[in-house]
Amino acid sequence: MGNVIRFAEARARSGFERVKATYSAGDIARQFGLSARHIRRWTQEGLIHTVPGTPADQVAYDYNALTQFRRVRELRNRGLSTKQIEAELRGQLNLFPGPEGELIRLPRKLSSFEEALLLHERADPRASELYLTAIEEEDCVADAYCNLGILEFESGNVSGSFDRFTSALAQDPRHFESHFNLAYLYFEAGDLRLAQLHYEMAARIEPNHPDVYFNLGLVHAAGNHLDAALDALRKARELAPEEEREKVEALLSSVEKAVQSGLRTTN
Repeated sequence: MGNVIRFAEARARSGFERVKATYSAGDIARQFGLSARHIRRWTQEGLIHTVPGTPADQVAYDYNALTQFRRVRELRNRGLSTKQIEAELRGQLNLFPGPEGELIRLPRKLSSFEEALLLHERADPRASELYLTAIEEEDCVADAYCNLGILEFESGNVSGSFDRFTSALAQDPRHFESHFNLAYLYFEAGDLRLAQLHYEMAARIEPNHPDVYFNLGLVHAAGNHLDAALDALRKARELAPEEEREKVEALLSSVEKAVQSGLRTTN
C-alpha cells in the first residue's frame, strides 16, 4: 500500500497530519473547509491574528490562531451560521483594544509546547523532550501526544507511534489529527476496518477536509467496496482545490473502470 496516490506532495512521504507552528491561508482553507473570502475577512477585521511581521501576501497563522479555527469548526458542527460564528469570534476579542480598535499584542514567553513546535519544524531532536515537558505541564496534551506519534514513527518505532496517537485520543476523543494519523497507520498495516473507522471519525469531526475523503476512497477501493469508494472520491473531488483535482480524478477514473468491468461489490 506504500505506492497509493496522495493528495499533497507534503504527505507523499508519510501521510500524517501534524499540528504545526505556522499555517498558510491555504492550509487553513484545506483543513477546515473554509472559503478564502471568510479567512481573509476575519483576518482583516482582526478577529483572527496572523503571525507578526509576515508580508501581507504571505500571511501565516500560528498555533493560537489554529485554536480559533478549531473553535470555528466546533461552532459550525453545532449548526451555527457564519454570522453567529463571527459574533462568537468577536466575543473573544481582547477587552482592552489599542488605538483605532487594534488589539494590543504584548510579547510573551513561548510555552513548552510552542517551543516544541518550532523545534519540530527545524527537525531538532529536542522537540520530543519538549513535547514530553508540555505533557507534564498539561499544556496542549493531545496535540503534544499527536506530534510525538509522528516522531516515533519517523524513528522507526511504529508501536510507539500507535501508543502516542491513542494517548492523544484518550485526552481528546475528537482530536482530528490523531484519528487521521491512526487511520493512516492502520491502512499501512493492512487493517482496512480500523483505517475506515478512524477516517470516518475524522470526517465527522471535519466534514470538509478533502484528504479524509480521498484516503477513505483508497481504503474502500483496497477493500474492493467500489461503490463506497466512488462516493468518497466524488466528495473529495468536490472539496479538493482546483490544482489537486487531477490526482483525485486519476483514482476516481480507475475505480470507475473497475466498476464498469463488473468488479462492483457491496459493503
